[in-house]
Amino acid sequence: MALEPDQAPVDSITLFVALLCSCIVIGHLLEKNRWFNESITALAIGLCTGIIILFTTEGKRSHILVFNEELFFIYLLPPIIFNAGFQVKKKQFFRNFVMIILFGAVGTLISFVIISIGSMKLFKKLDIGFLDFGDYLALGAIFSATDSVCTLQVLNQDETPLLYSLVFGEGVVNDATSIVLFNAIQKFDLSHITSSIFMEFMGNFVYLFTTSTLLGVAVGLISAYIIKKLYFGRHSTDREVALMILMAYLSYMMAELFNLSSILTVFFCGIVMSHYTWHNVTESSRITTKHAFATLSFISEIFIFLYVGMDALDIEKWKVVSKSLGISAGVSSILLGLVLIGRAASVFPLSFISNLSKRSESGKVTFKQQIIIWWAGLMRGSVSMALAYNQFTRSGHTQLRGNAIMITSTITVVLFSTVVFGLMTKPLMRLLLPRKHLSSTMSSESFPSKPMNLPLIANGQTADFEMGGDDIPRPTSLRMLFTTPAHTVHYYWRKFDDSVMRPVFGGRGFAPCAPGSPTEPLLH
Repeated sequence: MALEPDQAPVDSITLFVALLCSCIVIGHLLEKNRWFNESITALAIGLCTGIIILFTTEGKRSHILVFNEELFFIYLLPPIIFNAGFQVKKKQFFRNFVMIILFGAVGTLISFVIISIGSMKLFKKLDIGFLDFGDYLALGAIFSATDSVCTLQVLNQDETPLLYSLVFGEGVVNDATSIVLFNAIQKFDLSHITSSIFMEFMGNFVYLFTTSTLLGVAVGLISAYIIKKLYFGRHSTDREVALMILMAYLSYMMAELFNLSSILTVFFCGIVMSHYTWHNVTESSRITTKHAFATLSFISEIFIFLYVGMDALDIEKWKVVSKSLGISAGVSSILLGLVLIGRAASVFPLSFISNLSKRSESGKVTFKQQIIIWWAGLMRGSVSMALAYNQFTRSGHTQLRGNAIMITSTITVVLFSTVVFGLMTKPLMRLLLPRKHLSSTMSSESFPSKPMNLPLIANGQTADFEMGGDDIPRPTSLRMLFTTPAHTVHYYWRKFDDSVMRPVFGGRGFAPCAPGSPTEPLLH
């Protein structure tokens, strides 16, 4: 984070940390409030602080720190994405993996195309001539990145496991896809696109997706193998915790070093670590790592929203835009409209296609659930802001008129979507999913003869309810393979995992048996 030139570093950091503390305290007090959540609270505090700083500095600036987009990607984003992978309930995630990929990857591509083409056509009517073809594609990637935090805070993972897993999983895959798209766009000169360049672009996209995932899996397996073989917990749990944190961060930095998608890498590293490494450490290390990763992620998210609130009043940007307020408002309105259309064009058709492949009503996504999924993806947050800063600023500064318009428009869309859509989230949830209908919703979202109380977020995986056991029928025909693909794939994966992977890399049931080793029933 770069500091204002005339601001003492200690004063700035002290004030910012105090604001972070106030966000946590006020967020706690508003925990059961019908309208507010942590994100809106941090934005509001950031806005109020920005106003105070504007008055005290006589309109010279509104924030204490100048945003550096590179430092965001290096320090703030890794704990958020890693914790998403580390905390994900893998059974629910992979049970709905096809639908999650459909919404998160294919849906993001649909939204990307609509926003890119729509902005290209509509911005010309506003006579915006400072954007090239690559900028329009970057806008598509920037505004395809969703922020479903508000919705996830309202949804109950125990009562609506299918809906929660879809919203959560799609949000993570969506962010990863948007960032992979953004990075791929920056690597190509798309001013004169041809069929060969387009094919190379798509090939690069698939390559980034595949290699980044494999790197994350590899680093996660290496960490599991090292901790299982050397068993640091006999001497120091601190070493176990430190090694897990550093290996997770190493996966992210290795992806950056090899120009891969660090988001995908650290996400799948988190999944692998929670499946193998976490079960190989001592009891105290399990508890520590679970809360350490969650805490780092929480602080990073609050930090970002607090800064966005202050930066919304940045006098530097508004001075540049002051002569083009009409254009800025038009750009913001167009982008917001394209977000709404792009989201609808991805969710509802893909839900229809997904429902066609479901033979039973229990696995289908109802229209009310589709509305919630659509609504969850309307909010834009930290990833959109970071990508916008990366594309349209230089070390947090925006002296160019065109860049200033795009940054202020992005801030406007993020603020409007987070505050307005976020405030309406809880009432919408109560309207579409009233408490009296939760029991029927639960039964429709769960598979027959399976427990209803399976949360998505949990490090300790449920002990006795793993899919693919003897109670799951083995496929006897090709038709059965297509009608029950999740059960079938999971069944064979479990056999391979139990016979090959867990004996080598550890995991539940294969943890070290030395004194002080983690006990199996812990946190189940």
